[in-house]
Order: sequence, then structure tokens, then C-alpha cells
Amino acid sequence: MVFSSVTFLYYFLPAFLLCYFGARGVRLRNLVLLVFSLVFYAWGGLANVAVLAVSIVANFIFAQIIDAQPDRTRLRALGWAVAANLAGLIGFKYLGFFAENLNVALSPLGLAVPVIHPKLPLGISFFTFHAISYLVDVYRRRVKANGRLEEIAVYITMFPQLVAGPIVRYSTITRRIHDRRTTLGRVSAGLRIFIIGLSWKVLIADEVAPVVAAVFDQTASPNLAEAWLGIVAYALQIYFDFGGYSNMAIGLALAMGLKFPRNFNLPYGALSIGDFWRRWHMSLSSWFRDYVYIPLGGNRRGHLNTAINLWTVFLLCGLWHGASWNFVIWGVHHGSFLVLERTRFGALLQKVPRVAAHAYTLLVVLTGWVWFRADSLPQALAFFRGLAGLNGIGELSVALSSELRMATIVVMIIGWPLAMFGLPRPGGRRLPERVRRALYGLVDTTVTAVLFILCVLSVGAAAYSPFLYFRF
Repeated sequence: MVFSSVTFLYYFLPAFLLCYFGARGVRLRNLVLLVFSLVFYAWGGLANVAVLAVSIVANFIFAQIIDAQPDRTRLRALGWAVAANLAGLIGFKYLGFFAENLNVALSPLGLAVPVIHPKLPLGISFFTFHAISYLVDVYRRRVKANGRLEEIAVYITMFPQLVAGPIVRYSTITRRIHDRRTTLGRVSAGLRIFIIGLSWKVLIADEVAPVVAAVFDQTASPNLAEAWLGIVAYALQIYFDFGGYSNMAIGLALAMGLKFPRNFNLPYGALSIGDFWRRWHMSLSSWFRDYVYIPLGGNRRGHLNTAINLWTVFLLCGLWHGASWNFVIWGVHHGSFLVLERTRFGALLQKVPRVAAHAYTLLVVLTGWVWFRADSLPQALAFFRGLAGLNGIGELSVALSSELRMATIVVMIIGWPLAMFGLPRPGGRRLPERVRRALYGLVDTTVTAVLFILCVLSVGAAAYSPFLYFRF
């Protein structure tokens, strides 16, 4: 089920809100949230629910065991628990990839191992990381192991963030799972954030998606104009698609009395790759920082170890996104520039004009998206040849020209300033504070209402369009 679908907007969400706010008491509301979350997840297949249920029960038990251990054996218990979670993730997501690459190494010997590609449970990367963060926080004594299975189930299965994040740490949300309240102001603010996220997905990401598909999926060797148009469109698509989902999840959580972490902060306005990763998928980058980079030693053991730690983290970050060499290269691509920025180049970057630093950052990010979006290494290399003009400058293909409607062009023109600088606020600083607030509230309410109407009309007329991060 997709947030931007008729099923969710017209049926599931109204039914959930009615039952949730009709329930009295946090425990009953947790039960409503759990039931609807399981229905939401089961929409993608009942087998998904079985995997999720095993993860919930297993990690509930693991946490109890870790919490009961003395200091000398806690780390060992944590290691076994984390290994079990990673074994499930590796088995479903990477088994076939590893087998294929092993067969390449074994082919000179005439040997081969079976290649199995199990069906990937929806959102397994996200709920596995949620579970690991819970176990590590119990090990570090930041929280006690929760003795109520239903509360752990609510934490892992909350449908707003279940399949595509943001990654919510148990230690930051534990209090509100069993003690929270909702107010009209929170509900209003949450629904506003939800509508903004919905408009990002429906009115921007879905509008530029056909341009991306025409370049990446229908053009074998794009020329200069096609390649740059395609990668600029994809940069907008992935930001407003994933950023839109994150806003919808954050908004729904706020309406329920929960608080999810912010996941994006104008990433295309960054002035370095380090700055970009402080703004892009912030819950994932902070997860890797706290649970991988710092335990490896961070930047405390010299420049060489810092570089190795950064490359390790971004190699894992690339693999986390998918079992493909393209994702591995994408991770190494970003890790390499982060290492470069730890040298004198980083100091120089801080001294150059902002426009130069911004241009450098966008160039690195855009070329990185080629690896992320291309289906194979040969396609990525052909795309890079197009970006360099080696496939010719030429005219746009028929497929691409047919997708460049006036609305699409307008969205692309508006999208970039929005991604870099955010929404403008109304002026009037000379006006009294009360008048200025009323003016801002009126503009905000009007824009939100118009966006919601446009989204409803678009969703009713459009075809099914899954979120890009659902496959992770």
C-alpha cells in the first residue's frame, strides 16, 4: 500500500484516524496502531508479515537476554543478537548477489554454487536497523529491555515508517510509546506536513519520473543533452520522492502524538559532501555514524584509520541500498570525496566562493546518482560518456521529447530552488508581530488546501506509483 494511492488516502487513512482517535488510553491506541500497521504491511503479501513477526519476537527475546547479562558477557550476547539480525538481512537481500560473484571466481575451475534470489520482504533494511538500534541501546544501558511485547511490536511495525523510514531509534521514542497525548495543534501541524510530503511525491516526483524513465530505460546511449536532462530530473525525483515519504511519515507520527526525526534538510544546498550527508537521509547517516563509524574508532586514530573507517561506512551504506556493484561504487564514490575533504582540499573548499563550493558538491552528487540509478555497470559507463558529450550532442529522442510537457518543465524549474532553499516565507517585517503571524497562517492554510486538492485530483487520475525507497 502506498501513501499516495486511492486505497490509502480514501479508505485506510480515514478508517485508521477514526479508530485511533476514537480509542481511549495509550494501550488501546497502541493496539489500534499495531493492527492497522500489520494490515498495511500485509497488503504487500502475507509472507512479509511472517518475516516481520519472527523479527519482532526474536528481538524482544534478545533484548531480555542482553539486559539480564552481567557486564562481562553483555557484548557477546549483543554480538549473537546482531549477527542473527544481519543473517536474516543477508539471506534475503544478498545471498544471490554473493553466489553470482562467487561463481565468477569459480568459473575457471568449472565449479558453481546454486544462485537463489529469495523474494525480498518489504522494508527489511529499515526494520532490521530499527531492531539493531534497540538492541545496542539496551546493551549500552540507555534504555531497559521492554517487557511488553506489544510495545516492541508497535515500535518496529509503525506503518508510517515501516517500509521506508526514517530510521527511528528506540531510545528517542520509548517514552512516547507508552505515554503520549495528542492535541488539536499537533494533529493540524502533522496533517499539514503530511500534505506537503504528499504534494512533493505526487506533484513533483511523479511529474518528472517519465523524463527519467525515458532517458535511463529507453535510451541506450544518451547524448549530452539527454544525459544531463535525465540526471537533473532524477536528482529531483529521488529527493522529492523520498523526502515526500519522510514528510508524510513524520506528519502522521506527529498527528498521533509521536515524534520522528527529520530526514532531510535542503541537501542540494550543501557546500561539501560532508555537508550533504548531514542533510541527506539524516536518520541513516547518523545511524551509521553512531553504530558503525564511532565504534570503529571514528577519527580518533589518525588520518589513515579515519579514511578506512569512512570508506567502510560508505561501502556498507552502498550495500545497504542494494545487492549490486553499482550501489557499492556509489558508496565508494561518496566515501572517497569525504576522505578527500579531510585533506587540505577540505580547507581550500572552505575558502573558495560559495558558488564554487556549491557547484563542486552538485557535480559530485549528480555523478553519484548515475551509479545509483543505472541498472548495470555498462549502462552507467554509457551514461557517463553521454555526460561528457562522447555520445554526441544531438537532438532529444522521440520518447524524451514526448515527456517534456510544459507542466514538467515548470516543475523542474521550480523544483531546484525548492530543493536548495526551501519554501519562501511571506515578508512584512515592518508589520506588527500579530499581523505577520496571521498573514503567514492565512497563506500557509491556503497553500496547504490548494496542494491537497491538487494531490487528490492527481491521485484519483494517476496510475499506481510506488516510492523509490520501497525496494530497500
